[in-house]
Amino acid sequence: MAAVLEEIAAGRLAAEARVVISDNPEAPALALAAGRGLAAVVIERKDFPGRHEFEEALVRALKERETDLVVLAGFMRLVGPTLLSAFPGRIINIHPSLLPSFPGLEAQRQALEHGVRIAGCTVHYVNEVMDGGRIIAQAAVPVEPDDTVESLSARILAQEHRLLSRAIAALPGLVQNPGAPQRKD
Repeated sequence: MAAVLEEIAAGRLAAEARVVISDNPEAPALALAAGRGLAAVVIERKDFPGRHEFEEALVRALKERETDLVVLAGFMRLVGPTLLSAFPGRIINIHPSLLPSFPGLEAQRQALEHGVRIAGCTVHYVNEVMDGGRIIAQAAVPVEPDDTVESLSARILAQEHRLLSRAIAALPGLVQNPGAPQRKD
């Protein structure tokens, strides 16, 4: 999220961030958003009787701010039908593997355990299947012989920071901030 906000602030991504929502009141993203003058909203899953009600609260918060695109960056929950139907084809996620390989948690560990030589990250549309939506963009990262989960994760994260903003910029049909300069690379 921070990398996307940096790209917007630098004028390299013609978009407007409207709200940052977290289900974790301690998430550093909330303080970062508030420090940039963005709405920083906490919606905790535990405050709702079920996933449907939780997602209704998410939808309300997003629609109140006229959100065009929902970007999941560090949101570690499966998205259900309430949120998916409110933003059809307008929810994307960044995942630290070259999907369809290694969906779910600990993708970097899975890559190392399987002995792959190339890992990476994927931006994809979100659907009802965990990390199963149509792929938008990918970036490859070589796996070094001495890699640990931490070292591979750090190199993948650097690519995630670049890839997510580029993928957002390339999405068709989004209402973008007309006052921001267009990306030149």
